[in-house]
Amino acid sequence: AKAAPPLAPSPPCSAMALFDHVATAPPDPILGTSIAYNADTDPRKINLGIGAYRTEVGKPYVLDCVQKAEEKVLAETGTSVNKEYSTIDGPPKLKTLTQQLIFGDDCPAVAEGRIASTQALSGTGSLRVVGEFIKTFMKPESHEVWVSNPTWGNHNAIFAKAGLTVKSYPYYKPETRGFDFEGMMQALREQVPEGAHVLLHACAHNPTGVDPTEEQWREIAAVMQERKLVPLMDSAYQGYASGSLDKDAFATRLFMSLGFEFYMCQSFAKNLGLYGERIGMLHVVCASADAAKAVLSQLKMVIRPMYSSPPIHGALLVERILGDPASLAAWKAELTSMAERILEVRSLLRKGLEEKGTPGTWNHITDQIGMFSYTGLTENQCERLIAEHHIYLLKSGRISLAGLNTGNMQYMVDAVDEVVRACPP
Repeated sequence: AKAAPPLAPSPPCSAMALFDHVATAPPDPILGTSIAYNADTDPRKINLGIGAYRTEVGKPYVLDCVQKAEEKVLAETGTSVNKEYSTIDGPPKLKTLTQQLIFGDDCPAVAEGRIASTQALSGTGSLRVVGEFIKTFMKPESHEVWVSNPTWGNHNAIFAKAGLTVKSYPYYKPETRGFDFEGMMQALREQVPEGAHVLLHACAHNPTGVDPTEEQWREIAAVMQERKLVPLMDSAYQGYASGSLDKDAFATRLFMSLGFEFYMCQSFAKNLGLYGERIGMLHVVCASADAAKAVLSQLKMVIRPMYSSPPIHGALLVERILGDPASLAAWKAELTSMAERILEVRSLLRKGLEEKGTPGTWNHITDQIGMFSYTGLTENQCERLIAEHHIYLLKSGRISLAGLNTGNMQYMVDAVDEVVRACPP
């Protein structure tokens, strides 16, 4: 047989440099913190960056109710459960169960079919679908989304990627390390234009841990109703903040009771520990059942070219937990336990710093709520905590309290005391 001709030499690399113009993106501040933590070999290291629950011994936690739901799903796999595609908007049963969870069992809008609901890729995915829906179907004057300053780091990018204008309203007051209620109200009254969307954290504000009181929520709702502002609610911590699913749904149900049409982005990453399942819901509360049908049809048109259909496994788990009274009761008990552990961590951290005489005031640690605390530490103090003490946190001073426990609390207190004295504000 005739020998094959030799291969032509490869062209110079410069001729193949299709991607040379692509710059390396900066690391995500939260995920980058975890990478640095994982590379650190110091046995004292603590990761306070990632927003995921940890047990008292610092381990990831799979809820008992989730493990039992997994067993049920496995037992049904091959019979009533298969691996076929889900529908674009997810299972009908999931919609009803998640609506009742966030809006209440006796919510008229649920019974009247006035809520357009679709499964989404956790909270991030539901927010992204909302952004596309607003850009495509809502009037140009509503293409502004106002977010709190500060807010979860991904909010701004999600809405900007959808082509919306992102602006911010005052929320956090550094002097008190608390809620800037007056600043927020002034912005809602005087700066946010009629028809604009206002993103609201339904409970356990991320990153500050600072929430409005119930009376403040009523005033916020009143001015938004007066100014025809559209609520866009993000609920990632229902039940995790206070330990009560109903208490943490106060703001959501208030807006519902006042007759608002609004969006609700609901995640089960934190409160069910289903971080990697990417299970969430998007609910759009409408004035009529006909409007809800039309909105749902267009939400599905947004989703179809984006990711086609949602993953089924997380949906199966949530259905079995919310749809079974015993499983729901078990979840509520576990939520209470998780919330109480975080509250205990807050108490121990504040007590340790105050007893040590660490300069500054530390009452804000227990005044705040949820997984995170805005500590008030400066960027220099945070950098020193990382470099000298191997305690990894965001340079804004935000910490995830789930990373603390009785085993590392004294080390944390001593380290914070040292950096506050070494790097005065």
